[in-house]
Amino acid sequence: MTTTEPDGPMTAETPPRVAQPGPRTLAWQRRRRSAARFWKQYRTHRAGVFGLAALGLFALIAVTAPLTVGSDVQSVTSAPGDPLESPSAEFPLGTDQFGRNLLGLVVWGARVSLLVGLLAAVLSVAIGALIGITAGHFRGWYATVLMRITDWFLVMPTLVLAIALATVMTRSLGTIILAIGVTTWPTTARLVRAQTLAVESRPYIERAKALGGGHWHIMSRHVLPNVMPLVLAQTTLIISSAILAEATLAFLGLGDPTVVSWGGLLQDAREAGAVSAGKWWYLVPPGVAIAVVALAFTLCGRAVESVLNPKLGVAR
Repeated sequence: MTTTEPDGPMTAETPPRVAQPGPRTLAWQRRRRSAARFWKQYRTHRAGVFGLAALGLFALIAVTAPLTVGSDVQSVTSAPGDPLESPSAEFPLGTDQFGRNLLGLVVWGARVSLLVGLLAAVLSVAIGALIGITAGHFRGWYATVLMRITDWFLVMPTLVLAIALATVMTRSLGTIILAIGVTTWPTTARLVRAQTLAVESRPYIERAKALGGGHWHIMSRHVLPNVMPLVLAQTTLIISSAILAEATLAFLGLGDPTVVSWGGLLQDAREAGAVSAGKWWYLVPPGVAIAVVALAFTLCGRAVESVLNPKLGVAR
């Protein structure tokens, strides 16, 4: 005997339809996965991890300086010690020529040196990326003019140009940032232009142009995301050079005399005759701080380069 199923709707429950994530959600998910892959590969570089830990320590010192040493550490009139005291329990790094606590000055100087290095590097990379992307995209006479200007900046000594700018402008942190930023961008421009030419030779760029994509659309939606890894790696490498340049300009007396920086401390030590007098505690702490931070940024930059471009074969 055969049985027939009754007519009508099925009694089994239909599984509810799962809402699909939107484009923005998918984009953020891809970014999180990409960041997780980047960190997983970055952790395999011991030197890069060491550099990142050192930078984190210096950043913490700079941020907490108002709480740990206070802004009174810069005051000359209320200096707690005698001029050029040697290291002791009260002053672990001794005192400067005015009797100020040198440990507090080094801690406070981290704020200025790191800030100037970071802002100058961002300005330099921004100028270089803008010139490199536009020169690689438009080409023709526009690219020729920009590249000849870039070549002129490349052959000119960067430090000499920075000194010239810092001399003719007012002595301030803004002047130091501007002098470093507008003289260190040519290398970034060259690298970004080469990467832009490589990106624009790919087939999907031709399809985007055929579909009506304009210049801004091509550069912002296709070229810029592909050159950002290079820009990021270049930024980490330029920060160390910017910190060294700031220290050099301050050592030459072209920095802001109203703020305390590591380069300014070296300049004060030179003026006080610490070198000839053998007052090593006045010279060593700011010099070591500059060297460690520059090395840390360099290690981070090399690790970032190795992660973003494994063909470089940077040692771990």
